[in-house]
Amino acid sequence: MNPSSQVRHLRWWLCGLLFVATAMSFLDRQVLSVLAPVITEQLEMTNTEYSYVTTAFLVSYSVMFLLGGRMMDVLGTRLGMALSVGFWSVASAAHAVVQNAFHLGACRFLLGVGEGGCFPGAAKGVAEWFPQRERAMAMGIAIGGSALGAVVAPPLTVWLAALAGWRGVFVATGLIGAGWVGFWWLLSSQAETLDSESQPAAVGETETGHVPLSDLLGRVETWGLALMRFIVDPVFYFYMFWIPKYLSQERGVTLEQIGQVTWIPFLALGISNIAGGWVSDWMIRRGLPALAARRWIMAGAAALTLSSSLAGRVQTLGMAITMMSLLMLAHGFWITNYVTVISERFPKGAVGTVMGITGAVGAVGGMLANTAIGWCVDRFSYGPVWMASGLMYPLAFMVLLAAIGSRNSGAGGEGPTSGEES
Repeated sequence: MNPSSQVRHLRWWLCGLLFVATAMSFLDRQVLSVLAPVITEQLEMTNTEYSYVTTAFLVSYSVMFLLGGRMMDVLGTRLGMALSVGFWSVASAAHAVVQNAFHLGACRFLLGVGEGGCFPGAAKGVAEWFPQRERAMAMGIAIGGSALGAVVAPPLTVWLAALAGWRGVFVATGLIGAGWVGFWWLLSSQAETLDSESQPAAVGETETGHVPLSDLLGRVETWGLALMRFIVDPVFYFYMFWIPKYLSQERGVTLEQIGQVTWIPFLALGISNIAGGWVSDWMIRRGLPALAARRWIMAGAAALTLSSSLAGRVQTLGMAITMMSLLMLAHGFWITNYVTVISERFPKGAVGTVMGITGAVGAVGGMLANTAIGWCVDRFSYGPVWMASGLMYPLAFMVLLAAIGSRNSGAGGEGPTSGEES
């Protein structure tokens, strides 16, 4: 095998490990939601206490979402990803020894500290190791593991729980993470061989795209995009943290049935993540301006999310899962085009910063909503939560129309014109 072929194979092996890392991040955070009916019963936790536990994860995750990219820049992708995955794997294993809600909340907080650096690290690794002609596909693979993790989590968690109990599941996920760190450390030791081939394509992008943070914070677009995440992220976190508990508490679904059905909405998400980008790019190739194409897709997605309001009212479990799947299908179309709007409105050197700002604001919205959901369910029911989940995306779309103008220029006037590929 010639040297250039070896380099090519190495970068794709590393991309595969990044895919596994993002999959593990969603697997490890989903284990609690799948096991929530059993864990909350054994630890005698109320819905309000459970909401505090899930919020603890969001608090640390939102902070580390902002700081994780900086950590990767300082330590490098190899060491940064090893520390990130290693730390959250230890935190995941520590769940096995919790005795009360406080212990559980502390472990979730530590899990968020570790996981906060995962996606910035994955994006940085792809940017470092892949030439521009391969980077978009590699980025989709590297960060796309999250959907697989969410799909695999319910059946895998239920199967492991049947073998080793709920505490054993957390030990297993910790061991999986430790194994990943070992493979990553060995394989990434050769990562420096990738620099000479991939770096020339990235230099021009970073040099021409720098925008001071003060300039970004002074733009209406930045805060409009952040407000959109603040509005819609609570819906996604509700689906991630509360659906198994809802199915058990309100519909009498067993743990085994939860493992059989709760992966279906996330499969719809994984499909629509890819389809959302393809459809809007197809519309652009047909002559529609870029921003208009993104808006049309997001408008259709927002309309489809109205179905979520019916999830708590339909009679059968199958229809409820269908309504949930429609929302997650819509979310995939929505979030892919949302991220694309950011990439088209800001220079490449500012995209990561804007993503960090908006993601952190979205996590804050998730914190507040999680606490409100626990309070609402304990005192009323899930009814108001379902109603609200169907209204958030249309509301966020109105913010998009108000905050993002029709011109297609990025900061400093260097963004793409309508119809251009970003």
